Amino acid sequence: MFLEKRAYQGSTGKVYPLPVTERLSDEKQDVAYKAVFLENEYLKVMILPELGGRIHRAYDKTNHYDFVYYNHVVKPALVGLTGPWISGGIEFNWPQHHRPSTYSPVDFTFAQNPDGACTVYLSEIDKMYGTKGTAAISLYPGKAYIEIAGRLYNPTDLPQTFLWWANPVVPVNDNTYSVFPPDVNAVMDHGKRAVSTFPIATGEYYKYDYSAGVDISRYKNVPVPTSYMAAHSDFDFVGNYDEGVGAGLLHIADHHVSPAKSSGPGATATSAAPGTATAPTRTAPTSS
Repeated sequence: MFLEKRAYQGSTGKVYPLPVTERLSDEKQDVAYKAVFLENEYLKVMILPELGGRIHRAYDKTNHYDFVYYNHVVKPALVGLTGPWISGGIEFNWPQHHRPSTYSPVDFTFAQNPDGACTVYLSEIDKMYGTKGTAAISLYPGKAYIEIAGRLYNPTDLPQTFLWWANPVVPVNDNTYSVFPPDVNAVMDHGKRAVSTFPIATGEYYKYDYSAGVDISRYKNVPVPTSYMAAHSDFDFVGNYDEGVGAGLLHIADHHVSPAKSSGPGATATSAAPGTATAPTRTAPTSS
């Protein structure tokens, strides 16, 4: 409750009754984490329920390509709302920002469906507002995509605002560029602290001079860690592509449900669904 006035990228820093970690140890140690795997003839997916239920690895068996960044170590930084956060994989965030419990265990179960698909169900109740969030992660036989269906429930007597967004982190190099829909012609920083034209930046953005006209969709043209968000698009996709290996990631979600798209310092492609839950609320399935 004492962190309510903390500046946190445009949102409140309040986390009560959750504790906040303010310092991390410099000593490393080996730790065993429970992992749940989904696999078919195309993909192998590793999920870590003990670390927020994140997809830690998503591997394409056809070209031996990790289409999200596979971090081989768990090295937290103080980026999350309550402190610890790790990079890599696909992080699920709700009800705001880098989820307060992104470094905490979540409940999970799994099932094989009549159509042959297998699903891992992840679930938790947010201690801050009393809402419940679940994610159902599925692989289908003969299909080379991951389906993620989010469900949000509000069992309280009051309306509760929320954000639901997936945060896939991808490996980047000079051949990498962000794939935004063609109707995205302007982007903004966290909390609209800065605005730029897109994909060609022509002014100052993140205190850097792009007045010569620079294509900021290409990672090699962005000299400082830079985030850019698109508030609206009539298309359903966002992603990235590596021309050097001829592979990338495409995130597909109904833009009526998940309208926002963004890219960050690690060429992160995200899709966000804002709203107010006045009754049990469901977001549509998304495919990566």
